[in-house]
Amino acid sequence: MDSNTKNVPIYHKVTLTVEEAAAYSGIGQKKIRELARRDDANFALFCGQKLLIKRKRFDEYIDQELVI
Repeated sequence: MDSNTKNVPIYHKVTLTVEEAAAYSGIGQKKIRELARRDDANFALFCGQKLLIKRKRFDEYIDQELVI
C-alpha cells in the first residue's frame, strides 16, 4: 500500500471511523455511537461489526439538529 493512501485528509474521506468523526466534529466517541443507533441516523454504515460514519451525511445530520 502506498504511504500517500494512508494519509488522506479527513475532508477527502467518504467514510470516517468513530475516532476520526469525533476529532472532525468535536463530538465524543460515545455520543457518536449513541447517535448512530437512532432510527434517523442515515450516516451510520456497518462493515461487519465496525461502525463507519458517512462524512457528508454526518455533516447534514449535525446541521439539522439543534440538540444532540
